[in-house]
Amino acid sequence: MPRRLFNFGLFFLLTVASALHAEESRLTLQAAQIKALGIDTAVAGQISGGRDGSYPAQVRVPNEQMRVVAAPVGGMVEMLAVAPGSTVKRGQVVAHLSSQQALELQRDALQAGSQSSLMQQNLKRDEQLFAEGLIAESRLQATRAAAAQANAQASERRQGLALTGAAPGKLGGQLALTAPIDGVVLEQGAQLGQRVETSALIYRIAKLSPLWLEIQAPVTIAATLREGSMVKIANSEVTGKLIAIGRAVDAASQTVLLRAEVGKGAETLRPGQVIEVEIAGPASQLQRLPATALARNQGKTFAFVQASSDDKGVVFIARPVKVVSQGGDSVTVDGVKAGEKVAVKGVSGLKAMLTGVGAE
Repeated sequence: MPRRLFNFGLFFLLTVASALHAEESRLTLQAAQIKALGIDTAVAGQISGGRDGSYPAQVRVPNEQMRVVAAPVGGMVEMLAVAPGSTVKRGQVVAHLSSQQALELQRDALQAGSQSSLMQQNLKRDEQLFAEGLIAESRLQATRAAAAQANAQASERRQGLALTGAAPGKLGGQLALTAPIDGVVLEQGAQLGQRVETSALIYRIAKLSPLWLEIQAPVTIAATLREGSMVKIANSEVTGKLIAIGRAVDAASQTVLLRAEVGKGAETLRPGQVIEVEIAGPASQLQRLPATALARNQGKTFAFVQASSDDKGVVFIARPVKVVSQGGDSVTVDGVKAGEKVAVKGVSGLKAMLTGVGAE
């Protein structure tokens, strides 16, 4: 009989211990305890140091929407018609260049054209003479070869002249440099009266819609994203979508380059501007917390989430969370919802109450 009582008592104690263990993650504190432990809370998603799912980004112009106006030959800049910020149309004259090299190209093109015309006349004459039986076929073949060579050389000189923008068929005159696309002048690379070399930058012109956003995101965040995910500029209604997710990781920052495209609303952005963006999708379910908000025990990481607050006291739940990334004094975790109150100070005291031992 005593042994049966002992077994029953042991069973009772084990049951109570199990029940107590199940309640270990729920702590009820009175106002005096909260004050004594120095506990302070903050709302997830509104904690200083970053927004929920927000990342730094820089505004870029897509490569295919950018063109340069360069000096086709060496010369002196005689006129600049536009300045950075100006809107231009395709074919609009934006600069004039005076060039000795262009004069030489015009001269060579005229000479080659004259030589080609002369050889064509000789060919026509020799064809007539051959038809009358007055010259040998070998002479006709030689004349044909010379005419073909002269024609090819004239064509080459005309094409070279066309690349410079110089007027064919005459000598002299300024080179007119024109805008290759409709767009906005982003950069001016030369000054009035400056002597420039071949290929020197005169203007950089770009079409500013759509625009790219180049976003730096942690590797663990990038792994949760897919092309097509929505991107929203912080504190704005402008949105875009992810069009590329980088495969390389920056060795210094351990981030991956994401590229998003913004169409509607792109006029509110400026190339080179640094902004903050929010990305929809799995990454938006993650929360950034101060590192002081986390406690670790027996290989697990916890955050103390305030469940309720009434006359009976304030209830905190020790909720297991997964650390996704960490940088500086903040961490990004999975397991806390936006809008929940999380203890960010006095966490060591809460951990001591949870484990029943002194705080670390």
